[in-house]
Amino acid sequence: MENFCLAGAFHLTFSMNTFYITTPIFYANSLPHLGHLYVMIVSDAIARHKRQQGIETYFLTGTDEHGINIERAARKAGRTPKGQADHVVNYFKQMTAAFGLDTEHGGYDIFMRTSEPFHYEGVGEFWRRAARAKTPKGNDAIYKGHYEGWFCAPCAAYKTEDEYEKPKNPGEPPTCLVHDTPLDRVSEDSYFFRLSDYGEALLDLYESRPDFVQPETRRNEVTSFVRGGLQDLSVSRLRSSVSWGVPVPDDPEHTMYVWFDALTNYITAIGFGNEEREHAVGFEKFWPALHLVGKDILRFHAVYWPAFLMAAGLEQPRAVIAHGMWLDPNGRKLSKTLGNVIELDVLNKHFPIDAVRYFCMREMVFGQDGRFGYEGLIDRTNSDLASGLGNLSSRTLTMISRYSDGRIPSGVISEDKLLAAKRAGFDTDETTISGFVETARNQFLQHFEDFAFSKALEVAWSVVARMDKMISDAKPWELAKDENQKQTLNAVLYRAAEVLRWLSVLLYPVMPGATEDIWKQLGISGSPARINPRDLKWGELSDGTNIGEVKPLFPRIDKVKTMKEIDSAEVQSPKSNVQVPDSGMHATEADAVPNAPNQAETVPAPAQQHATQAEAVAGVASYIDITEFTKVDLRVGQVLTAARIPKSDKLLLLTVDVGEEKPRTILAGIAEYYEPESMVGRKIAVVSNLKPRKMRGHESQGMLLAASVGEGDRPVLATFTEEVPNGARLK
Repeated sequence: MENFCLAGAFHLTFSMNTFYITTPIFYANSLPHLGHLYVMIVSDAIARHKRQQGIETYFLTGTDEHGINIERAARKAGRTPKGQADHVVNYFKQMTAAFGLDTEHGGYDIFMRTSEPFHYEGVGEFWRRAARAKTPKGNDAIYKGHYEGWFCAPCAAYKTEDEYEKPKNPGEPPTCLVHDTPLDRVSEDSYFFRLSDYGEALLDLYESRPDFVQPETRRNEVTSFVRGGLQDLSVSRLRSSVSWGVPVPDDPEHTMYVWFDALTNYITAIGFGNEEREHAVGFEKFWPALHLVGKDILRFHAVYWPAFLMAAGLEQPRAVIAHGMWLDPNGRKLSKTLGNVIELDVLNKHFPIDAVRYFCMREMVFGQDGRFGYEGLIDRTNSDLASGLGNLSSRTLTMISRYSDGRIPSGVISEDKLLAAKRAGFDTDETTISGFVETARNQFLQHFEDFAFSKALEVAWSVVARMDKMISDAKPWELAKDENQKQTLNAVLYRAAEVLRWLSVLLYPVMPGATEDIWKQLGISGSPARINPRDLKWGELSDGTNIGEVKPLFPRIDKVKTMKEIDSAEVQSPKSNVQVPDSGMHATEADAVPNAPNQAETVPAPAQQHATQAEAVAGVASYIDITEFTKVDLRVGQVLTAARIPKSDKLLLLTVDVGEEKPRTILAGIAEYYEPESMVGRKIAVVSNLKPRKMRGHESQGMLLAASVGEGDRPVLATFTEEVPNGARLK
């Protein structure tokens, strides 16, 4: 068995024989963007890492292709719904090929499409199993009911009163808070999944398997959501309303809607419910899967999907791991409205694929939000890749070509040459460097398996820095002038070449193209893809090996020239009738739960008044007496969860423990300055007796205190330097 842990916080025990990893499947109403690319890159790197270890691995990505949004887009474009899906999938496949993520380049094993016939068969079987099941409370898991209310097509969800904005004029429909679009009035029969009966079972799952949802902050959010009570889910639409979908078994008047259809792809892709697919891949062989998802769609994978699997009597996923979102260099969401979107065409045109892969995995601490900008990518490419790994490879191989006739020299220093080597300041004890590299290898692998990819790469670059220093200190170009130092020179070059061999194996999952190039330039047969990094042993690079043609791995990027080209070029999107929202929606991003976070950019909300907006004035504006002050009840609170509010760039939704029976909900206008992750666990000062106020569909039950600093009134939260209990009163 094999253990995985995230930032030292959890451990996952996986079978050593097979491994199954999935990205979300992406809704086929928008073209690929950076979010899609990122989760594919991370999943691809993990899959390559597992394959290196000899573990049979299956990697899934793909698209959800059903629903009313596809129907409407197809009608507008003059296509069939399937033709519309084909049109979008074509762009996804072009993107995956361009970035080396497709099957041909060693990437995904399947680009899953929910329009596949085998998916129809498998999801039908899944429905039948759930329909026969009883909930933990003895009720039918699926029942037929009637719904009348407001429905959001982009969300694929019915909306309650606190989830929409009431119309300004009589007779107009309300507006979805997530998409800022009019809602449809729907009155029709529907099948419902009795999610409300699964709350206790889900909480038991989270408690018995604390590694099931990660990282810990996300698990806390999911647990809090479930404890707040669950609503039953509509899982079908009348065919007369939505015809483009999987028919409900034994009731052809209904089509499955979103949840059963989209999420079930993870098992139908590997053979559930289809004998031919089972033989080709193997549900029994590969399930359960590790799901990588964006934090904005975590609830659908960590609440709905496990409940569906319980009803169908199937094993739960290995884990659901939520990653963060990319922001711009100023910490703002990427949005076409703000003009700060990272264009995939620009990345593909101006940057090496492996530079993009490296930046994504080095720059974002997995599980947290990260910042992405073209200038930052150029800087990281030039410093870490061109001047770092690329320079080490180029200078080592060039010197082998020049000083060793293009053959890997022997690293052995004979007894009679040891003194000369020591006089040159060279450490003749080879175990010094071999021990350092072996320790780094072990740390790298542990970090990688902890999903701490950024830390793993830091360790790898400590090896690059160590070797650069060894070469600079030894001055091989000077040693080459002294025939008596020939063996010292050879030892320097051998050690550098051997380190390059180790780095090629370690870094292969992150930079497959560049490491294959290093491998070939070292003159080694085979591929680093087939070397288990755990099996690396120092000194296995054969001396006398003829090196290949020396080529630069990462030529330096002219920052001024490149940024000028990027800024001046008008990057043309492919001509199509595809809906391209600011943030392409996954199939399961539909906000069917009250107040689920969503990253889609919307019209900025009016500024909300809060503690941090108090005007800073010199001196005292006016005095109050002690009786007035005592009316303000100030309490110590601890933030339990924090999330962004849809349609607002300024507000964070906090749950805060102020020493009462239940945590409070507080809305704070600090989202431009504090990431949600940085708030969790923080002790804050709370005005606890402020009259509750409803904003953005949430009741704010208090106000946090902060100083207002500088011309921009930057908020700095009031906190405590000593340990204080939650609920303690400030006097």
